[in-house]
Amino acid sequence: MKSDVIIIGSGAAGLMCALQAGLRGRSVVLLDHAKKLAEKIRISGGGRCNFTNLNTMPDNFISSNPHFCRSALARYSPQDFIALVKKHNLAYSEKTLGQLFCDDGSEAIITLLRDECDAAGVKRYMSCEIEEVKHTPYAADAGIGKKAKFYVSTSRGEFEAVSLVVATGGLSIPKTGATPFGYHVAEQFGIPITKLKAGLVPLTFAPDEWKPYADLTGVSFPAIVTTGKQSFRESLLVTHRGLSGPVILQASSYWQPGEALHINLLPDCDAETLLTEQKTSKKLLSNYLIQWFPKSFAEIWCEQNKSFENKPLNQYNDKQRKAIAVQLHDWQVIPSGTQGYTKAEVTCGGVDTHALSSKTMECLEVPGLYFIGEVVDVTGQLGGYNFQWAWASGFAAGQAV
Repeated sequence: MKSDVIIIGSGAAGLMCALQAGLRGRSVVLLDHAKKLAEKIRISGGGRCNFTNLNTMPDNFISSNPHFCRSALARYSPQDFIALVKKHNLAYSEKTLGQLFCDDGSEAIITLLRDECDAAGVKRYMSCEIEEVKHTPYAADAGIGKKAKFYVSTSRGEFEAVSLVVATGGLSIPKTGATPFGYHVAEQFGIPITKLKAGLVPLTFAPDEWKPYADLTGVSFPAIVTTGKQSFRESLLVTHRGLSGPVILQASSYWQPGEALHINLLPDCDAETLLTEQKTSKKLLSNYLIQWFPKSFAEIWCEQNKSFENKPLNQYNDKQRKAIAVQLHDWQVIPSGTQGYTKAEVTCGGVDTHALSSKTMECLEVPGLYFIGEVVDVTGQLGGYNFQWAWASGFAAGQAV
């Protein structure tokens, strides 16, 4: 089958690119090895799809080329996707920190994108295994109007197009069909891949080290977590293997192995002042702390801090109160690793953006070849930013193919 555009990957970025190209009158073929359309959209946001974030800024994204995302994000904003949601009469709600969720569920967002693609004449081939990608480069002496061609061999036949868009995602959540295919295509064409790692993922600790906390699974409270130069404030969750919750997922994308996490357990208080005010109290330190944490956590946290004992508040001197305050505002723990791609929401790293046009997502050295979405070395923070990158990068390529 011949077409203007072949898009490999029917996730958020691939669907957006397909419908935009179709609206421009391009003939578009969308290929995916999965049986279901946009499985990652389906499971996102607990089934409600956190489809964008009102506060989207370039600073919300991680990349070895931090300015790369600016052009695409400026040309397709959260308001642009909101307009599409309103066009389909879908209700949505703002949760916290600018996060927008679809009241009608993730399936409604998938239906929206599918209907838009159908209206734009996009042809979809699902359960379509990609066997080989070949390329006939543009030849300068081949005459005016000659263009490069891409050939994709699949389990559903042979496809040919002038433009090939790779929107295959990263390695996160393998159960949704994630594979390294996109990286292999990049390598085939000599395009560098930056270092890959699991992002937005729970952090783990050595079993012996974490044993005292392992029985606290499910305990949660607000905290500020700092790693490197990045700080986040949201809920922290204790698990049997380590730490999770929104604040840890945010920090995980920036955390480097061997680094300590700095956790402020009392972000709204001056612990030293509070402890000084209680210096005549006979209440145990752990019992005093239960106004901020569950009792089980307060007791174990006090037991595990060797710099002080869990004693009545009136038995601490000024130096000891200061030491306790320091620990409460800067509890330092060193994770042993992460729960990996199985539990990661995104893949950090990817196709090196120095090899792509920031305006069109086209490879600078391979005309007609585009990379969009998660497969690219642009990773958003938690809260709808990765979907906004999918929409924006898909739009950018869809306007160019």
